[in-house]
Amino acid sequence: MQLEAVRLARLTSTAVVCAIAALFPIRSAEAQVQVIANDVKIEDGLCVGTGCSTNPGSDYPDGQVLLSSDDAGLVLVDNADTNVWEVLIDTVAATDTFAIRDFNDNTLPLVIENGAPDNTFYIAAGGDIGLGTAIPQTNLHVVDPVASAVRLENNTNTRFDLMVEPVGFSLRDAVSGNRVFFAAENVPAGTLFLGEDALSINGSDSDYDVQIRGTTDPTLFFADASTDRIGLGTNVPAEPLHVFRTDGTASVLVENAFGSTATREMLKIANNGGSYATFENTNSGTTWYLVHENADPHNFIIADGVADGPEMTLTAGGDLTIPGQLFTAGSCAAGCDRVFDADYPLPTIAEQAALMKSLKHLPNVGPTPEDGPFNITAMTGGMLNELEKAHLYIAELEARDRATQDRIARLEALVADLAAR
Repeated sequence: MQLEAVRLARLTSTAVVCAIAALFPIRSAEAQVQVIANDVKIEDGLCVGTGCSTNPGSDYPDGQVLLSSDDAGLVLVDNADTNVWEVLIDTVAATDTFAIRDFNDNTLPLVIENGAPDNTFYIAAGGDIGLGTAIPQTNLHVVDPVASAVRLENNTNTRFDLMVEPVGFSLRDAVSGNRVFFAAENVPAGTLFLGEDALSINGSDSDYDVQIRGTTDPTLFFADASTDRIGLGTNVPAEPLHVFRTDGTASVLVENAFGSTATREMLKIANNGGSYATFENTNSGTTWYLVHENADPHNFIIADGVADGPEMTLTAGGDLTIPGQLFTAGSCAAGCDRVFDADYPLPTIAEQAALMKSLKHLPNVGPTPEDGPFNITAMTGGMLNELEKAHLYIAELEARDRATQDRIARLEALVADLAAR
């Protein structure tokens, strides 16, 4: 009983085709129009078109409709709103095609060329669409033996391809052929994740490095995941941050261009204990250290690479100790050794004494506040000047004393001679 119902449905569909063929006699102007007012049942096959008369003895399969002509087509008309669609073959750009035409807008929404491979377009029971596959696994599943791709293009000749290549997935500029993005097979989970508030790279904590190439430096930025180090100019960073160059440009600049003038912390080195910075001359093999001493009293130290003690020690109280000598580049403005020149305006002892009493300090040394800073270089030069003048005064007094002693000796001799008479 069910089989008979299916067969009846096929025959009824055939009757509709016949009615449409009668309504649209587009094959011959001389064709006779025949109107059938009642239902028609055709138990065998039905052939419509001029091609049927060329082989009238053909056996058409039961329940099938054959449209046979040089330009076979099936027109579907909706009398309620005059929508007209046509199913046709061999009419698109003189090629062998199967197409569906929108008669009202004269467009071809669907065209299939002859020779299209199996499963060119496949809709599965769940609604998934397969392009090149009969078992689509997602809403749209594209399969190609070599490289499957989806092209996105606008009417300004901008074209990009989403492509699965033999070695991975890529986004390619179809105009230039350049890869814009590429992901190889078997990349770790979370390799690149664009979150709502963060960009995450290597989100699965895998041994997955990150590299940014420069125009001339292939390792402009390199994050080594296995060592948790970052290299700038090197892919084998030796420290958590390693800046490496071979052209003399390895440097670090910290610049604050804020418009408001203020003192700001620009560099901070913090450690749970002492800390130090190393300055190494790789050419000479010499090394210097700036040290924040770990042991009490936590002095600031400058030392070289030779284990002979620090070259300078500065205490928190401001005491400075150096084991060597101290040299200053300042000049002796007071005129140190010039006091021995014949034209030097050397004051007399009385003039010097009067000036000291008036100024309450040595003239060329300057005042020395009890609790204030003073210029050690200028004061040292001034003291040297005053010391040399003092030695000249001592020599002058020594000469005077010797002359006085000689005079006394002569007077004593004269007195003794007079007493002997």
